[in-house]
Amino acid sequence: MNFIKFNGHETSVSNLLFEVSVLLFVLSPAPGYHSFEADCMGTKFSLLIDHDNAEKARLGAKMAFKEAERLNGILSDYDQESEVSQFSQSSYSGEKRALSKDLFKVLEHGNQLALETNGSFDMTIGHLSRLWRIARFRKKLPTAEKLTKALSLSGSDSLKLFPEKSEGMLTKPGILLDLGGIAKGYAADCMKERLTLLGLPRCLIDAGGDLVAGDPPRGKKGWRVKVGGIAEGSLPNLVLSNAAIATSGDIEQYIRFGGKKYSHLIDPSSGMGLVSQTQLTVVAPTGLEADSLASAGIVLGIERSRSLFSGKKGTQAYFLFRKDDQICLTQIKGG
Repeated sequence: MNFIKFNGHETSVSNLLFEVSVLLFVLSPAPGYHSFEADCMGTKFSLLIDHDNAEKARLGAKMAFKEAERLNGILSDYDQESEVSQFSQSSYSGEKRALSKDLFKVLEHGNQLALETNGSFDMTIGHLSRLWRIARFRKKLPTAEKLTKALSLSGSDSLKLFPEKSEGMLTKPGILLDLGGIAKGYAADCMKERLTLLGLPRCLIDAGGDLVAGDPPRGKKGWRVKVGGIAEGSLPNLVLSNAAIATSGDIEQYIRFGGKKYSHLIDPSSGMGLVSQTQLTVVAPTGLEADSLASAGIVLGIERSRSLFSGKKGTQAYFLFRKDDQICLTQIKGG
C-alpha cells in the first residue's frame, strides 16, 4: 500500500501532492502547511497542519502521535499486553471485565454495527485474521479443518457489553478480538480532537489510509479529496471538512490461489477471503464511523449496503468495481 509522501518532515509544503492510499488522494496547493509522519499501529500515520507557527505545529503533532501510541496500547491485537488482548484472554474465565472508556466506546459502536449488519461486521474474527495472514505468507489456502476451527472461535453474539459500569464479557472461551476494521479510524478521531484542543484545528490526519479532516485550511472550503486513486477521470472529487473518509476493498489488493483472486478482507460468515474485486469508499462524520462502515459495506456488497446506509445520516458510499475491463462507480447516499 502506498502511504502519504511529503517533500520533507516537519517543514512547510507547497504544491503538495500526496497519496492517502491506493484509493484516495488529496491535493493541497497552498503553501504554509507543516507535515509530519510516524509509525503507529503497524502502519504509517501522517499529519498535515495549517498554522503560521511551525514550532507549535511540531509540538502538536508530537502530542497527536503520542495519543495514537496510547490507543495502540489499548486497541492492538498484535500487542499481547494491550487491553484488547488481555480482554480476549479473559474469555477463558467467563467473567465480566472492566473496560477503559476508549475500548468500551469502540466495542459498543462495533457491536451495534454487527447487529445492524447481521454479523457482516465482526470484531471476533481474530483467529480467522491470523489464519489468513499465515496463508498469504505461505501462499497457500487454509485447510477446511483450520477454517472450521477458526470459525467456531468467532461470533459477534459472544461479545456482551454492560454500559452501566463500562464492563464487557466474552462468552466463548478462546475467542480473539480483532479491531483492524475500526481502530485506526477511532485513533484518527482522537488525534484530531487532541490537535483541536491544542489550537490546531486546521489539520488533516491519515491513519494508514483512514482520513480525518479538521477545519478547512485558510482560504479554502475544505480539503479536496478524489475518490479512487485509479487513473479514471469520471471518479468524483470531494471537498471535506470536519469529516472522515475510509476505503476498504480488493480491487487492487489481492492474493491468487489456484488461479482465483482472494482479498485480504474476510467474510465472517464463511471465513473466506472476499472474491468480489470491489472497493468501497465511505464518507462519514467521524473516522470511527467511516472505518467501520467501509469494513462492513465491503462484505455486504452494493445491494445489501443500500439499507445500511439509508439509516446513516451524513454518509456517502462509493463502490468501485470492474466490469468488462472498465472501472465502474455506484454511489449510495446515506439517510
